[in-house]
Amino acid sequence: MGLAWSFAALWFSGRLKQLGTRTGYTRKVFHFFIFGTVAGLQWLLGTKAVCLFGGMCSLVVFFAVWKGAGNLLYEAMAREKDAPHRTFFILVPYFTTLFGGLVSNILFGPVALAGYLVTGLGDAIGEPAGTMFGKHHYRVRSLSSVPATRSLEGSAAVFIMSLLALAIAAWVSPQISLAKFGILKLFVIAGASTLAEAISPHGWDNAFMQIVPTALVWLWMV
Repeated sequence: MGLAWSFAALWFSGRLKQLGTRTGYTRKVFHFFIFGTVAGLQWLLGTKAVCLFGGMCSLVVFFAVWKGAGNLLYEAMAREKDAPHRTFFILVPYFTTLFGGLVSNILFGPVALAGYLVTGLGDAIGEPAGTMFGKHHYRVRSLSSVPATRSLEGSAAVFIMSLLALAIAAWVSPQISLAKFGILKLFVIAGASTLAEAISPHGWDNAFMQIVPTALVWLWMV
């Protein structure tokens, strides 16, 4: 089921690309589907289910990379502006996502749900919002020759959705109590998550946006 769902999510994103949707949107559609699934699995079934689904999703991503440029699955994730390192910027976010998820789960257990939701909602909205509304751009570090920018408008969207994600995490998870750390700390964690996304090197934001909110929620819960 995990393999079929991952393939379907990437295929749907690829079809959107074929219909003229920009990669800044199709890439995040896939991102939203996968992180939403991971958050649901963490909440309902725990870490083992997350790891199993992650393995199945990995097979789909590697298959897309193996098929290469021109393939519907590959094109759903590969930004044109990342050329000539389009594959590199599929694999780097994949491995940083894996790293962030493992660190969050190993160190903080069920509280990792907070990081999954912040990354799934907050990071998912940043690039589309920047693509649509971004006017005030700033440069970010890139680990290749490809220049990378983000926008203040995109970062504002990340903050708003991170706030919503943390509220959802506190609402659904018995391990996260909104009453224990309060509204002010919720804003602080959302702000820290937004800053982590803003200063992360190109392709690395999925790691830091999982670890930072998870660590802060755990710190204020113990």
